[in-house]
Amino acid sequence: MTKIEPSSTSNNGQSIAIKSSLFADLRELFKAGVLIANVLPVFTGFCLALYFTNQSFEDFWQLFVLTTVSSTFIMAGALIINNWYDVDIDTIMKRTQKRPTVTGRMSLQTVLWMGIAFSIIGLVLLCFTTLEAAIWAFIGWFTYVIPYTMWSKRRYTMNTLIGSVSGAVTPMIGWAVIDSTYHIVPIILFLLMFIWQVPHTFAIAIRKYEEYKAAGVAMLPVVHGYAITIRQTVIYIACLLPLPFLLADLGLVFVSIATLLNVVWLIIGIRGFTMKNTEKWARMIFLYSLNYLVILLFLMVIVTIV
Repeated sequence: MTKIEPSSTSNNGQSIAIKSSLFADLRELFKAGVLIANVLPVFTGFCLALYFTNQSFEDFWQLFVLTTVSSTFIMAGALIINNWYDVDIDTIMKRTQKRPTVTGRMSLQTVLWMGIAFSIIGLVLLCFTTLEAAIWAFIGWFTYVIPYTMWSKRRYTMNTLIGSVSGAVTPMIGWAVIDSTYHIVPIILFLLMFIWQVPHTFAIAIRKYEEYKAAGVAMLPVVHGYAITIRQTVIYIACLLPLPFLLADLGLVFVSIATLLNVVWLIIGIRGFTMKNTEKWARMIFLYSLNYLVILLFLMVIVTIV
């Protein structure tokens, strides 16, 4: 009798499928989009610090690599712990049901230890840059994990403001690697990131209103309705208007483009008072906010190079 060997094609196919599934699980676990969005401001803060201290990137590229790797580990650790803690509400919300903590493809114990390990490794590595950078990173990690994830997210609408602090420290990390953050530029970057996150998060909360409501997450539109959410969105966008003028040292081109971006966003925000389809308006706010941040941060870097 001839023994039938499994075909190599079949084995390769299974191997590729397993690798693809693992990659997808890790991408969901790390919240890849959120992770990238948090690393970009670190890069911007690093580059601006070099510019304002009259130093060259070529002399600090190794430090930049260490900063990027370590800060990415810290942020990934916080996001993983968030997934571990939020597994019960992630099971309810459609947007999070593919996470390995929900599907069971990764045990909760494994996920927790991954989050702790990533966090510790990242903080230790970042300590090899400057202590101030490590402190800012820890503040961001702690704020996201404890006051946001474990305390306010399910209880209070101010969870958005608390969560925004963790994202706002990211450019401070990049700057602190090069110089002290006792400087107007990193302070304005902090304010920019903090304010930007609020309308961005409100837009997500409106778009996913039913999911947040079912999961019992205390987002502003769920607790207080659309009208107050639209009003607060416009107020926070308006708060961005003076910030470019406080970064006048970046040049007239930057101030002009940044101001134009702010005005356009404010106009879109005001449209929320008259648009009948609030979810469509929220989608506009969400998409614009993503493009706004990427354009603005890259613009800051570009004007320091040109």
